[in-house]
Amino acid sequence: MAASEWARLEAAVLLGLRHLRDRYLHRDPGGLGLEPAAATESAGEMSPEPGGGLLCALPVDMQLYIMTFLSPHDLCALGMTNHYWDQMVRDRLLWRYFLLRDLPSWPSIEWHSLPDISVLNSCLSPESPEGAPPDYMSIYVKSCPRNRKSAKARHPIYGAVTSFLQSLVIQTEPRFAMFGPGLEQLDDSLVTRMMTSPELRPVVSILQRQIDGIGSGVTFQLDNQHKFNILTLYSRTRTERDRARVEPNVSGNKMFVPEAPGDDPLATPDNLIPQVKEVCRIVDGFIYVANAESHNNHNRPEEIAQILAMTDPTFGPQRRPLLVLSCVAQPGNKRIPCVYMAHELGLDKLQRPWLVQNTEASTLSGLLDGIAWILNEVGKKM
Repeated sequence: MAASEWARLEAAVLLGLRHLRDRYLHRDPGGLGLEPAAATESAGEMSPEPGGGLLCALPVDMQLYIMTFLSPHDLCALGMTNHYWDQMVRDRLLWRYFLLRDLPSWPSIEWHSLPDISVLNSCLSPESPEGAPPDYMSIYVKSCPRNRKSAKARHPIYGAVTSFLQSLVIQTEPRFAMFGPGLEQLDDSLVTRMMTSPELRPVVSILQRQIDGIGSGVTFQLDNQHKFNILTLYSRTRTERDRARVEPNVSGNKMFVPEAPGDDPLATPDNLIPQVKEVCRIVDGFIYVANAESHNNHNRPEEIAQILAMTDPTFGPQRRPLLVLSCVAQPGNKRIPCVYMAHELGLDKLQRPWLVQNTEASTLSGLLDGIAWILNEVGKKM
């Protein structure tokens, strides 16, 4: 995300805080010339139920202000106590503030829970959206990683049936193709860190066949239980990758064949070299390592074209999952939020399961969560 986008996001959060302050701390909420009692009536002619405790005795503007300090989880619990609080906790401005505040720190986002880009733009804009206003509460509850995990825990039958059906197809250890600029542009090597991780141990495997010019990949064992194989695909040689870190404008991609000698290759399924086409046919899923460092320049159209070429349905089933590791080199590096990364890569247009997972190359933070997700998607019960 460019610096201007970060400035817009920060300005929107500050604006939301000012709105909350003006609405909940001033005697004239929303600039409507209403006293707190009148504001309560205009909000729905509600009144606290008798015997509700000290919180119910407070003016409505103070109640709303206090709710800004609650976590969304606690806010939903408060709404379950009675009809009055059920209506109060649905305040649109409150959930718009929560969405702006928490969205940049979410560690992951999935294909069925990505907020629409129009909703994100409405959060950042001080203008009221045209048409029906977004239901920020529903959007937050659907997209929040904590709630997504809770929803999966409440529906174990679906996961069990899916895992069983996929296990009938995948008899050997699953195999994934890993590629993307995050493998080549960062100052720390994700692959090297994976090779030395105590949680991901490289093991010897005789199950995977060789692919000419690429090899048989590396088989890892997660938590001494689940084996999986990764075929790592680079767009440049080691020397070219080192040079590209110093000279960012170095072009060329050895995974694709140029239309004519001297031309830059176009990222299309037909232009993939034969070895990469073979990889795309045999793998059970894809791992795309994106460069998520916000200070870098990114060629997202080229990345989108490469993802579409590699995952083209002519090579295999569309149900094959895509894991996007939204990667930075070090913990302190400023990153593009995973929700914005999903939109920048056009993942909302893909007809396949996908997950964007925040990852750090130096510490491997987030990597195991992403690996666990893609193993689950191919039928390996975690």
